[in-house]
Amino acid sequence: MPHIELLDQITIDKIAAGEVIERPASVVKELVENAIDAGSTAVTVEIEEGGISLIRITDNGCGIAKQDVENAFLRHSTSKIRSAEDLTHLSSLGFRGEALSSISAVARVELITKTREDVFGTKYIIEGGKGRTPEETGAPDGTTFLVRQLFFNTPARRKFLKTPMTEASHISDLLTRLALSHPDISFRFINNGQVKLHTSGNGKMKDVIYHIYGREIANNLIPLEFEKDGVRLSGYLGKPVINRGNRNFENYFVNGRYVRNSILAKAIEDGYKDFTMQHRYPFVAFQIEINPEKIDVNVHPSKMELRFSNQQGIYNLLYEAISKGLHEPELIPEVEMSEIKVPGMSEKRQEKKTVIRDAGNPYRTDGTLPKMRKSSVQEGAERAESWSQSEMPSAELQTQISTEKTVSTGDEKLDYFMQKMRERVYASHLAEAKGEQEKNIGAKESKMAALDENPAVDIQNKGIENRAHSDKSKEKTECDPEKTESNLFLKDLKAKKVKQLDLFEEQILKKEARQEYRIIGQVFETYWLIQYRDSLYIVDQHAAHERVLYERTLAGMKKREYTSQYLSPPIILSLSMQEIDVLETFKDRFTAIGFEIEPFGGDEYAVRAIPDNLFGIAKKELLLEMLDSLSDGLSTSLEPELIDEKIASMSCKAAVKGNMKLSYAEMDELINELLSLDNPYHCPHGRPTIIAMTKRELEKKFKRIV
Repeated sequence: MPHIELLDQITIDKIAAGEVIERPASVVKELVENAIDAGSTAVTVEIEEGGISLIRITDNGCGIAKQDVENAFLRHSTSKIRSAEDLTHLSSLGFRGEALSSISAVARVELITKTREDVFGTKYIIEGGKGRTPEETGAPDGTTFLVRQLFFNTPARRKFLKTPMTEASHISDLLTRLALSHPDISFRFINNGQVKLHTSGNGKMKDVIYHIYGREIANNLIPLEFEKDGVRLSGYLGKPVINRGNRNFENYFVNGRYVRNSILAKAIEDGYKDFTMQHRYPFVAFQIEINPEKIDVNVHPSKMELRFSNQQGIYNLLYEAISKGLHEPELIPEVEMSEIKVPGMSEKRQEKKTVIRDAGNPYRTDGTLPKMRKSSVQEGAERAESWSQSEMPSAELQTQISTEKTVSTGDEKLDYFMQKMRERVYASHLAEAKGEQEKNIGAKESKMAALDENPAVDIQNKGIENRAHSDKSKEKTECDPEKTESNLFLKDLKAKKVKQLDLFEEQILKKEARQEYRIIGQVFETYWLIQYRDSLYIVDQHAAHERVLYERTLAGMKKREYTSQYLSPPIILSLSMQEIDVLETFKDRFTAIGFEIEPFGGDEYAVRAIPDNLFGIAKKELLLEMLDSLSDGLSTSLEPELIDEKIASMSCKAAVKGNMKLSYAEMDELINELLSLDNPYHCPHGRPTIIAMTKRELEKKFKRIV
């Protein structure tokens, strides 16, 4: 029998490194988190060959003192904690003291660091756990790590790495999360000499989202601000139209730490359940600030997992915040049809026309304003005013993005220059118009005060004032005919507040809108067309009826308006110990809504009665599915009403189907009932009940608007 011996330190380090350092992204994560803990405001990550041959990480943090450099690479040496009690109130990202030891055990590491107090920096090289003598060197304040030839001494680990492109994508994804969790830090990521990511570090999460994910997602965000029971949520929820087939868009951070947690993921997906299709996942980016004593981060060496002391409380809080955030705006998707190519026009000409229109050029080629559409400058101003100052992408970020786009041809440069000139002129006119409007308002108030004292004066002077104003306007127009159109434009600005054309401002799904909408008719015996102001709404009768039945059944159960239907023969369920425990826990709830379930010997239970609205629907599979849903210990609403919700969703099978003709009276009644619901926008399975198409979109297709 072999003897039991203590392993040498190098072997111990290599084994331990396997838990902490799995791939190049693990090295980047540990070193960047150390940079964040050091108070850095700018971090640069540069890699070559996916980080396998080189990783260089530079920060401008506090640096490491010369006497601490060698100790930093010893196992379980750290400046973050001093005793086990400190683990209960961690404020730093790192704390285990394993990262540098693990990295140096499987790579060639060079450290250059300098504190603000030192005149010279320190250079230290350690390869495979064996270090050299530190030496002085010139260096800026902060720390630079160079990690070369990762897993050079563990070829078994190295051969399991993926291609350089795959490894680089993991690092890019990690830095994206770190940039979102710390918008106050400027991150720069360079892959093989190309800058892939560069955030401004201005502290605004929306700027980071705009830079990473683009305009489409940044324009479809719902601000999230929620605080309850000492837990604060802040960030953004994506509108349901922004979704993906995986969870890559789910970004949530606990006290600034990017983690993966099944409780949080379930709360997010359950909050979006009524708004998204099955197997589609939403976009979210938010911070959770919680007392460190209520979480445990010391679960795994990678520090990617954590536990909550009150899982159900966190679940309920997050579910409530997301539900409230999604129910406030009117989430009707707007249909935008793609451009139709004009026969006989070359593709280059069409592309050029499209680019000019997209670039925001409000003028025609002859320099005049189109008369049948608002100028793009005006739309830009409306869009800008609809965004609050705190949510607008910063000037620094916009400059940074614009400098990345190069203009090649002379025409494009001229268009760009002219566009900027028009925007400046427009801004000047807008400021003048605003001042004139405030002046007019002040004059009007003083005039109204005078009118209260002597109303006859106003009646007598009104005709004279109108004639004088008319003559003056006519004289001004004749003297300066070129300014006529701009004057009309400014007058229109004063008469109508500049604001983004927002579908959600004119909400059809309100009781006040009943008198204004007009049912046009039914198409394909499935969809109903409704006109409301300047929009055409299309309602799916099946999805709408499903939502109405779901809410109606749920409301009836809350009011205890139900009866039981006895079964002959009963449904026999064979349950495991876990399922029996769940059934006994929720047995009173099952009984309260109309079920009669009793033991049938051994591990079997007999279901002798079910709620009458489930007669013909409640099968053995449905009941087992309900027990499985309850077995995770989390309920999917603010109160434990999962059973009610499951029954209500099954009652949707009674909804009218497509290709069924409904009368106008039936459809009117269905829409009226839809108006009274909390969430009328999606059926219980996530499909939209109603979509919209604006009059402007139709006019563009018929070329009434050029």
